[in-house]
Amino acid sequence: MPMLPASLPSKTQRTAGVATATSEDEAQRALTRFNRDRLAPGLGEEADPQTRAAHRQALAYERQFLTLARTTIAPLLEDVPLKADSFIAWFERLQLNGPGQNDPLFPWLAEHATLEQMRWFLAQEVAGEAGFDDLVAMTQVKMPVRAKLEMARNYWDEMGRGEAKGMHGPMLEELAAHFEITPAIETTVPEALALGNMMMALATNRAFAFHSVGALGVIELTAPGRAAYVSRGLNRLGVPKKQSHYFALHAILDVKHSAAWNAEVLAPLVREDNRRALALAEGALLRLWCGKQCFDRYRHRFGLTGGAVH
Repeated sequence: MPMLPASLPSKTQRTAGVATATSEDEAQRALTRFNRDRLAPGLGEEADPQTRAAHRQALAYERQFLTLARTTIAPLLEDVPLKADSFIAWFERLQLNGPGQNDPLFPWLAEHATLEQMRWFLAQEVAGEAGFDDLVAMTQVKMPVRAKLEMARNYWDEMGRGEAKGMHGPMLEELAAHFEITPAIETTVPEALALGNMMMALATNRAFAFHSVGALGVIELTAPGRAAYVSRGLNRLGVPKKQSHYFALHAILDVKHSAAWNAEVLAPLVREDNRRALALAEGALLRLWCGKQCFDRYRHRFGLTGGAVH
């Protein structure tokens, strides 16, 4: 797989109408606030001119963010197969060779992180969480029937199969409450915010609907290994199993979700129209690349170099 540059550009490239943020960090925070505003259920209120202007700026930055990220990961798309079976084989290899895979951060969390270090890591993860259930719900709109049905089954699992105590989102909230974590945009590293903003950009823009399918699929593919390490770390630190159940569950359930997503969503979509393969692949790589930026930032925060603590 071709090599990538170390990171996305660190400063906002100014164009007419783009956000007034003076740095990439501030722009990601503004985009996070916008995403919270645009998804909040409303009562038909009319936004004031200042709010409308801020939203226009955020949308302009979102387009720029997507453009820069797509340019960055473009070298990884050179060998994407267009036949369904070959595409699935390529996609599944991302678990081994995709950006950010096998990062030493996670074995370190499992074996060495202190309670406070784990708390900081979880605070970033919770703040950057875009909500898998909502992302699936937005992505499945007008999708072909077979893919839509599997997305519905996945969504139903995320929703606890109709039982509030089984919903995945509240499980993560319960873990955050145990650690007394209150997510705050201002104290979250921009890489974690960018990860959530990328997922939201793909899911809310129908032009990137198939990208969102690929991004969601690669989460199911790659999350179990990371979740297992975090679960081990939480157990080592004595976190009660009731509070740590979110990661233990995803270490197992997402393996099944991934197999079903590949067989019932990705493969049928590519067989029906092989032009979708590139969009699915690009979405997956965008998600993995944003995740890699988070892991790099987290390791820097913990003083990890090559898996060693300094």
